[in-house]
Amino acid sequence: MSHALHRPSKLDFNAPSEVVANALIGMTLTVDGVGGRIVETEAYDRDDPASHSFGGPTLRNAAMFGPPGRVYVYRSYGIHWCLNFVCREEGHGAGVLIRAIEPTDGLERMRHRRGLDDLRLLCAGPGRVAQALGVDARFNGHALDAPPFVLRDAAHGGAAVVVEAGPRIGITKAADVPWRFGEKGSRFLSKPFRAGAVLSPG
Repeated sequence: MSHALHRPSKLDFNAPSEVVANALIGMTLTVDGVGGRIVETEAYDRDDPASHSFGGPTLRNAAMFGPPGRVYVYRSYGIHWCLNFVCREEGHGAGVLIRAIEPTDGLERMRHRRGLDDLRLLCAGPGRVAQALGVDARFNGHALDAPPFVLRDAAHGGAAVVVEAGPRIGITKAADVPWRFGEKGSRFLSKPFRAGAVLSPG
């Protein structure tokens, strides 16, 4: 049975990663004019064995330790770039993975980069998000409040954003932690949520 989960009214990158991950759902992200509404995220923290920051700072994960409001980009399995937003105070080591976006801006550039036309598949998954938005290692450590990044609240015509929360995807450690967040009913999610997911009215 679903129950209400508090949804923050304002985005604050100094907040815990799970709070930021929830607040990001429904916001619009563009990189050089290409992007759309964030519909799926995952939170990670330094005390979380599934997090890159769990073992402390390294050359690879240095950007994850802040300052907050910056970008942390890493390559997954040596193939796909993944886009993360850094959270908490500088030195802490927390972040939010952007898992899926509903494409709205720069669609032709997305289709060219992804080599396909299907709107639903352009940004359904973290590797697809980075490829469609043209994000790679060049942006590691870049500030989110500086070009080419634009992050803003999106207009919903007065409709509330309802967020589902459930276990994260594709990890073996802390696999049951419910730090995956997604917009309920969105067809642009990387994977549907299981029945009985927690609901967060926004």
